[in-house]
Amino acid sequence: MTTYLLAGGGTAGHVNPLLAVADGLRARDPEATILVVGTAEGLEARLVPERGYELLTIPKLPFPRRPNVDALRFPGRLRRTVAAVVAMIREHRVDVVIGFGGYAAAPAYTAARRAGVPLVIHEANARPGLANRLGARYTPYVGVAFHHTPIRNARFVGMPLRREIEELDREALRPAALAEFGLASDRPLLLVTGGSLGARRINATMSQSAEDIVAAGWQVLHITGAKSEISDPGVAQYHLLEYCSRMELAIAAADFAVSRAGSATVSELCAVGLPAVYVPYPVGNGEQRFNAADVVRAGGAVMVDDAQFVPAWVREHLVPLLSDRHRVDDLAAQSKSVGVSDGTARVIALIDEALQPSVQRVRGR
Repeated sequence: MTTYLLAGGGTAGHVNPLLAVADGLRARDPEATILVVGTAEGLEARLVPERGYELLTIPKLPFPRRPNVDALRFPGRLRRTVAAVVAMIREHRVDVVIGFGGYAAAPAYTAARRAGVPLVIHEANARPGLANRLGARYTPYVGVAFHHTPIRNARFVGMPLRREIEELDREALRPAALAEFGLASDRPLLLVTGGSLGARRINATMSQSAEDIVAAGWQVLHITGAKSEISDPGVAQYHLLEYCSRMELAIAAADFAVSRAGSATVSELCAVGLPAVYVPYPVGNGEQRFNAADVVRAGGAVMVDDAQFVPAWVREHLVPLLSDRHRVDDLAAQSKSVGVSDGTARVIALIDEALQPSVQRVRGR
């Protein structure tokens, strides 16, 4: 029986691929032991136990960005945390460590190296995080969600996606999806979303452009997010929804999307061949622009800067695009051409490959 230790967390971008792989491992071998190491503060503290996996917690250890007291204390804290993970590995007889980035990942990577167990890393963003860049020095088994990700030993495997998306049959599910949201069956659907908290620019621009979109013959399902500041524009065929618990249904119903370019969002839309206008989040290290680069380069999406995404841009660019059904269909085909719907299986294959040398060493003793 194999024991897997999955490491990572903090945000949905780290936790969701981790859970997708955990679910894939459990589906393949229900007798396997699957453990997760994370922090008590991250999203994993809630999502991992809810999914039925045991969470082993370690302190949150952000890398110091400037010389101060925390920087002086960091080496000692890191040594103690690594020692704790090494003890976990030995106590539970862990066969392989699989990391997804985040605060819990870096100590787990060093611990795997010290304990002499195989290490597998998955990088979900086109611009890799610090923990994964450091961990990639310890292993040749590094899977990436996007081509051209600048990380050592990178192999393209795509994104591990939740089963609802991997197995989504949009055509078969579309009638039920339209009915779920009270949408018309005789109009194409534009899905608008900025994530669970929303996106101020997308929300404002699309609500102000409601009449233009509907006049082009489309209907809109606009998921505003929990912190939205907009009100219903009162336009027929323009539907506002604060939160959507069944995004696979929204995707099944949609013919086009306007969205941020988070790694999971880009990967999900490409996996099912849904064309999009991506409006990358303008704050941070710019990774969202890189996440959408492959599909934009392939002709499966359009990218526009947040500052440029205003009602005039919608009238001049998005409305004509939506009015050209042949171009929409071509964008959909090109989006599908770069999509990966079996990322979970590809990561599991990488894990199996990493395990093989250790199995051979054990058999040779």
